[in-house]
Amino acid sequence: MSRHRSYINLGLGACLSVSLSAIAAEGPTVHVYNWYDYIGPTTLQDFKRDTGIAPVYDTFDSAEVLEGKLLTSRSGYDVVVASNFSLPTLIKAGALAPLPHARMPDFKNMDADLLAKLANNDPGNQYAVPYLWGTNGIGYNIDKVRAALGDKAPVDSWDLVFNEENLAKLGQCGVAMLDSPAEMLPVALHYLGLPPNSTNPEDYKKAEALLLKLRPHIAYFNSSKFISDLANGNICVAVGWSGAMLEAKTTAEQANNGVKIAYSLPKEGAPVWFDTLVLLKDAPHPEQGLAFIDYLMRPEVIAPVSDHLSYPNGNRSATPLVAEATRNNPAVYPSAEAMATLFTLQPLPPATERVRTRIWSKVKNGQ
Repeated sequence: MSRHRSYINLGLGACLSVSLSAIAAEGPTVHVYNWYDYIGPTTLQDFKRDTGIAPVYDTFDSAEVLEGKLLTSRSGYDVVVASNFSLPTLIKAGALAPLPHARMPDFKNMDADLLAKLANNDPGNQYAVPYLWGTNGIGYNIDKVRAALGDKAPVDSWDLVFNEENLAKLGQCGVAMLDSPAEMLPVALHYLGLPPNSTNPEDYKKAEALLLKLRPHIAYFNSSKFISDLANGNICVAVGWSGAMLEAKTTAEQANNGVKIAYSLPKEGAPVWFDTLVLLKDAPHPEQGLAFIDYLMRPEVIAPVSDHLSYPNGNRSATPLVAEATRNNPAVYPSAEAMATLFTLQPLPPATERVRTRIWSKVKNGQ
């Protein structure tokens, strides 16, 4: 779903696109479309050095922009980084080319457990391979949460934010949630013991009632502001993406402002998302596109990307090459037990999406 890049200014991305386009003026090229600031600092240059293929690299800032470009016109791209949530729509539209695994020697490095989860969006793993991935959970200010709820605060549980008694106390120091019905409503459903990808209107009535009850204690819904607010101590709890919480933690540490941030993956289970590498059906340079995808599946290539971005990759063979501080951080690489509790989000029928949109409007407005 790639929510973690939607708030970044694209000015530098545009500059990068221009510079790499100039590099690619002669010889074989591959046209790549990715989120801004979502690759290693030397990955593209290394690819050109190692393969002789020059990447022409452009960036986007939202999944809606990506889908709009791919579904409405011939994009001119070969390889795109698409979220697992977008895959069913892109596959149904015939926008993607099946990946010839037999011609991709590094496909063997992919984590079988992650491929099994990704198969919920890409049956048989025909069209996509994992690039980077993450989870949705709870970021919190260690000291402020302890002050509000005591030493036994349920920081490892969704009870921290969905139990009204807890949230009323935390509301005094500030609670934020993602402004995303597609991500927040499934979590509310899951907390209630209901299917996170439910299409039953009665289930959504229960989720609506829960969120409306909690609404007075939620400072705001926003998918970017919480990062700086958490880092600066302006709020004490946020529901959001793993990478964003780690960014807030790093920002606070670099500022030396005394704010201590932690990220929790609730024990009841949480959404897991994947950003994947796909080859477009109308790719003008399909062979070069396959070469680029396979290059990013090399363990020695993808490990530095994970180190740079603090997101785990989908390559089991790369894990030993990732920096120890990254691979041993359960907020980045969840344990096997935690992985077993994670679930993927699915695109839902238009009627259900309309229900979710109406509910979300009511929740945000508190009525």
